[in-house]
Amino acid sequence: MRLFIAITLDKAAKQSLEESIQALKNCSISGNFTRLENLHLTVIFIGETENVKSVCDVMDKVNAPPFNIAINCIGKFDRAGGNIYWAGVDGDDTLFKIYRQLCENLSGAGFNIKNQKYLPHITLGRQVVLSSEPDFSPDKITVSVGSLTLMESKRINGKLIYIPVYSKKLV
Repeated sequence: MRLFIAITLDKAAKQSLEESIQALKNCSISGNFTRLENLHLTVIFIGETENVKSVCDVMDKVNAPPFNIAINCIGKFDRAGGNIYWAGVDGDDTLFKIYRQLCENLSGAGFNIKNQKYLPHITLGRQVVLSSEPDFSPDKITVSVGSLTLMESKRINGKLIYIPVYSKKLV
């Protein structure tokens, strides 16, 4: 299974981000744009494993209260063949604390986790080639985070689908 731990977004946040995706599409020649149902914030990518129980055990060890994140800017990663455009996320230190806990505990459980600088973002489009520079930014969106979700990523009939596997409530 191809797994990652994510923060899911509420309907209002997804709808607002859909407007940003449409604005990006309008100034693009091509791109692979994120479908509404797939919008999420990846906390940590795990990769291929069948050891779901160990991942759930690590998630259960996370010690953090519920918190808020703010989605408030557009950025990109430059790539040959098309850039990755994303919505930037600001949060209090809780998000980074959770990331560090997951890195340490997943590594300790034998997972090959790259403990690198965490740049929280929500992918809007991949391999995006623009016809003109985008002139938009999302409305500031505040999302209440009350849980973490273990997601499986798989292709079904050519579509990328994210399937919730497990959820850990923050308390």
